[in-house]
Amino acid sequence: MSGSFFDEVLHQTDALRATAAKTADDLRGFSRRLELILSQDHKKISVRDTGFVMDFSSFCTALRQDMDQKMDYWQQARTQLRKGTDKEGYEKFLAIKSFVNRSKTLSRAADELTTAYAQFMRLYKNYTLSKLPVWLLTSCCEDLNNLTGKILFLAREQTKKTEKQKGVEYGG
Repeated sequence: MSGSFFDEVLHQTDALRATAAKTADDLRGFSRRLELILSQDHKKISVRDTGFVMDFSSFCTALRQDMDQKMDYWQQARTQLRKGTDKEGYEKFLAIKSFVNRSKTLSRAADELTTAYAQFMRLYKNYTLSKLPVWLLTSCCEDLNNLTGKILFLAREQTKKTEKQKGVEYGG
């Protein structure tokens, strides 16, 4: 594993965190729009947000495509990280520490997404005006949470492996 591989892993971890954070923000925006739509419908006022269904569908489709790409990358990266080499010493130790920290940040962003998703779904259960591809959103959120769990596990696994190697190197 070269330094550039770790750099890419760190970059992809940050990219996944950014996706989770942006998705949570977008979902909060959709929740605000949906809340307004529900209010207008409840008051028997014509709904002014005519682009909501199309915007939400586009959002879900783009999120699915992004998640598919990220899932493909992480499947390969996890395999490569587990193969590893024993030659990198302290540089590898620092890269793994950084990976652990970024994984924790990713986990917090995934938690924020879970909260935004729950808020949206609470509002959606009262929405009857048209069909939305909520199943697509649900699968993306579940995939992101599962992937985050796997990345956290991988980070812990790599830490243990590196600590064991460090102990052997330094006579521990």
